[in-house]
Amino acid sequence: MSQELLSKLNTTHIDEISSSRNEPDWLKDYRRNSLSIYDSLPIETSPLYNKYTDAKKMDPEKVSLSITTTETVPAFLQKRLSELDNEICIIQIGTNIHKINLPDELKSQGVVISSISDAIQNNPELVKKALDASNPKDDKFTALNNAAFNSGIFIHIPRNFVLDKPIHFLTCLSEDGHSTISRNIIFADESSKSTLIQELYSPNIQTQQAYLELMNTSVAANAQLDITTLQMMDQHAVTFSTKRTDLGQDAKVNWYSGLFGSMLSRYKIEYFLNGTGASSNDSEVIFGNNEQTFDIQTNVNHESPSTEGRVVEKSILRNKSKSLFKGMIRIKENASKSNSFLSGRSILLDKDAKSDAIPGLEIFTNDVKATHSASVAQIDEEQIFYLKTRCLSHEEAERTIVEGFLEPLSRKMSFQVRAWIAYLIESKWDNRELSINTDEELAKFVEIEETRYDENSEIEQHYKYR
Repeated sequence: MSQELLSKLNTTHIDEISSSRNEPDWLKDYRRNSLSIYDSLPIETSPLYNKYTDAKKMDPEKVSLSITTTETVPAFLQKRLSELDNEICIIQIGTNIHKINLPDELKSQGVVISSISDAIQNNPELVKKALDASNPKDDKFTALNNAAFNSGIFIHIPRNFVLDKPIHFLTCLSEDGHSTISRNIIFADESSKSTLIQELYSPNIQTQQAYLELMNTSVAANAQLDITTLQMMDQHAVTFSTKRTDLGQDAKVNWYSGLFGSMLSRYKIEYFLNGTGASSNDSEVIFGNNEQTFDIQTNVNHESPSTEGRVVEKSILRNKSKSLFKGMIRIKENASKSNSFLSGRSILLDKDAKSDAIPGLEIFTNDVKATHSASVAQIDEEQIFYLKTRCLSHEEAERTIVEGFLEPLSRKMSFQVRAWIAYLIESKWDNRELSINTDEELAKFVEIEETRYDENSEIEQHYKYR
């Protein structure tokens, strides 16, 4: 089992990954080319962002890579895995696929859920299409993932297929301390509809582990894909994630992210609205404490006419935690009649917490609507005082204000996603272990969310009594 520190990554280790998986020659060349680009790029390519980023918190001298890792399932994850026994799911522990649960009925209808290694053998054209969509020159960590990925998943939803139940994609770093570089590919074919739930965990160990992810998502014409990402990793770990989503004509993606764990979370998220009428809706909730750092970059690229993009990021920061939100709307020459909105807002609960927001617009045509906004503020002491006069403690008052801060964003989510986010916020507030499950405690959150803010019920009541 070959092992290497990230600081000493070389072609020998890359070739050993390829040989162990019997990869084709074109992929071996792809890896080597990406490695040479990785070595030549700085951590942050933009001078504007460089002075703000904390990406150097990931120490290449501490990040250990291995072709394979231990298959042992951490004890804290056993309960969650048992709850997924009857769900459509793929479970990844370290570099190993622990379990794939896909009913035969769905297999016969063309649904594919597999490891990236199997997909390279069985679906080489789609894999190559996804790999070619990632330009390693765009970003140092894109090049790293293309060169050295040692795991990953592949999901394909066939044409005209509507999947009623969600696909659960759960990843946990291994207990042996090795890091994981994951290459994840998702294809939603024409006129399909599906939901994906990604859960990220890591064991509580003292060494610095990294989860390095590159995810390519393709949403074909008239397809709809709803994705929820919940990052609940231990605060000794670091997370570097690059996500690229390409949308065809009238395609739609709703992506909800809840980022709670990890010492450093660096996310680069890009949407390419390639087809007329395509739309993307991105909602991000961040809750940081201690000395956590969240470095988020979200770009929406309008390539065709009449496309719509919406990005809303909200951060709650305690202690000495930090957030950096870098957002960009780009409306190209051929994308007239497009509509785009970008917002980054942070609320600071302690004086040592810090947040920076750098939203931007690049518009190359007329007849469009585009706007961006950013705000960073501490809690208003007058609001705290007012709530205290209503018999709330200081902490209860803070939590009430935070709930109100998130409420406009959470209304865009499903009842289940809102319940998960609320449960994780409460867990973090009380310094409990971060995880989601389907036990009675979480069921209460779902029940509350199903009955709150039922706008249709309010309208019906209004007409009933006129």
